[in-house]
Amino acid sequence: MNAVLEAYNLNPSAYSLKPIGNGLIHHTYAVINGFGEAAYILQELNTGVFTKPGDIAHNLHILERYRIEHHPDYLLPVPLPARDGEPMASMDGRYYRLTSYVQGSQAYDRCDSPDQAYEAARQFGRFTANFKDLAIEMLRFTIPGFHDLPFRWKQFTRSAVEGNKERIREASGLIQSAREHYRIVETYAKIRQDPDFHLRVTHHDTKISNVLFDAQGKGICVIDLDTVMPGHFISDVGDMMRTYLSPASEEEKDFSKLEVRPDFYRAIREGYLEEMGGQMTLGEKRHFFFAGEFLIYMQALRFLTDYLDNDIYYGRSYENHNLVRAGNQLALLRAYQVLGDALKQ
Repeated sequence: MNAVLEAYNLNPSAYSLKPIGNGLIHHTYAVINGFGEAAYILQELNTGVFTKPGDIAHNLHILERYRIEHHPDYLLPVPLPARDGEPMASMDGRYYRLTSYVQGSQAYDRCDSPDQAYEAARQFGRFTANFKDLAIEMLRFTIPGFHDLPFRWKQFTRSAVEGNKERIREASGLIQSAREHYRIVETYAKIRQDPDFHLRVTHHDTKISNVLFDAQGKGICVIDLDTVMPGHFISDVGDMMRTYLSPASEEEKDFSKLEVRPDFYRAIREGYLEEMGGQMTLGEKRHFFFAGEFLIYMQALRFLTDYLDNDIYYGRSYENHNLVRAGNQLALLRAYQVLGDALKQ
């Protein structure tokens, strides 16, 4: 990695690298200076997922230019240019980018309190709200079809027929369970055709680790902007529901631990609507709860599809890993729908 540091005019002998985070996609490092302090964040992009790194650079350039003109005080951590002026350093077909470390910040791997859920939801709401007048057609789709539920459904149904035959038999119960929730796909298909639902600048990866907090627990900004592209609010709200509501993560094997915490749901709703409530239509607000169904179900389909396709996307740490993940998400979906029934009473 010495050559990468040199590509950003950093002396390799003055810095060390420390792997951080538990993301499934990129390799991420803290760049530590001689005082033992983090000075930068360095990432190697996963070009298997982001096949056109230039599209990420394009989007970030558009966002930063708009921010400077309209919200100069808003913190948006974008990568620094490399020594040659390019937005990323490229070596042997690999792409790297360097971002200044936000001093005094901290990140969390899981959401442990309603206050954290509120602060994170408010930050993601503020992010979208601040770019409300950006011409959405200027942004490129860095992962085409990323949150396209009908597309994910087609992938699933194909794999349930053409995938690994032994795994299809092993997953028959989950395949049937997934099919029983098809009305979620139908609802989303209607949303895409409804003019009441607006395309906006959407983050698409709103897990708690993509928000920086200060020492007092207040949100500072959102990070990890690779998946920023045109989208509907349900993508951001739904991913918060999926990853904040349960104390157990998608890796939990004991599905009885997948409870859904109503106070966390209320915190997400309050925080997001505080920033976005004035921009959302009545139709969008009526589908606030649906956002969680949409994203949890889609993730269940993606894990199950990957299992049937021999773990080509997410990989695995043990046998049947993605089958367990898929079962986990379908169990979370059932728990979430129970909350929905309670909210209607």
